[in-house]
Amino acid sequence: MVLEQISSVADNDHPLQLRELPEPVAGEGGILIRVAACGVCHTELDEIEGRLPPPRLPVIPGHQVVGRVAAIGSHDAQGLLKRSGLRVGDRVGVAWINSACGSCEFCCSGRENLCADFKATGLDTHGGYAQYLSVRGDFAHRLPDALTDVEAAPLLCAGAIGYRSLSLANLQDGQTLGLTGFGASAHLVLALARHRYPHSPVVVFARSPEERAFALELGAVWAGDTRDRPPQPCAAIIDTTPAWTPVAEALKNLQAGGRLVINAIRKESADQSVLLELDYPEQLWREKEIKSVANVTRRDVREFLQLAAEIPLRPEVACYPLDEANRALVELKRSHVRGAKVLVIG
Repeated sequence: MVLEQISSVADNDHPLQLRELPEPVAGEGGILIRVAACGVCHTELDEIEGRLPPPRLPVIPGHQVVGRVAAIGSHDAQGLLKRSGLRVGDRVGVAWINSACGSCEFCCSGRENLCADFKATGLDTHGGYAQYLSVRGDFAHRLPDALTDVEAAPLLCAGAIGYRSLSLANLQDGQTLGLTGFGASAHLVLALARHRYPHSPVVVFARSPEERAFALELGAVWAGDTRDRPPQPCAAIIDTTPAWTPVAEALKNLQAGGRLVINAIRKESADQSVLLELDYPEQLWREKEIKSVANVTRRDVREFLQLAAEIPLRPEVACYPLDEANRALVELKRSHVRGAKVLVIG
């Protein structure tokens, strides 16, 4: 499925086109993957609608890719393949991080997510809404046997970025965690938080009654609308929404010294004006903090995949065939979400 032009999903319910393209080849230090499944992410909507425009069109979106190694590149001058140890037939995943320079201050300090030359799967390079994908061998991840293809797919972004968000929240066991929005990432963060911080109550803010009910099913102690007040202030809140109003409301629900972590690569502009109405004493004073999440590192992905297999963590998944990718995206845009959406391809 190919993105050929920027458009609004509200006006165009078929933003992606099914096209026959030449099969990619494994490049220097690279592998060719036959895709079995690919998660559907809100970032694809940001690309389609121009908040995060791809540098070149057409492009194949998709950055939560699961498949098997179909071919190995014939040249490996830098030893990338040798270090990865990958062989034809191995089951692997590809996440949002497609490459980084490897030599800058950030790459050398374990923060390759901040590299100026960071390249993203499905944005800067073709992604996984396709039968085949090529990637450098050292940016492919072996998948635990305990996870099926469709279970593993959303863990590669929704799960990994949720893992990074929870780490940045600086939560201590016993403190209250808030989750604003309850889609693919937040429902995984809830399960992860209950495992890592068993004495921390988790409260959820979501517009949809269905999402609030789902959160309570998964163990949240309270669920309300984004404008509601929880039983107690939160030490940390993770925002996974595309809007600004939940951010403004979350700041009201933080305790003194609390931290708001914004897990979004872009925000929509429709309600951006609420930022001009922030009340400093209520929403920002008393050393409240705001922290953004920027991409993921390979270490994030690998640590989280191993942890997910050990817990074990099983995402709630709705599956679609590849040619129904547009339907999945439109439903995501309209907030018809329970867990994660995954395209089944292979």
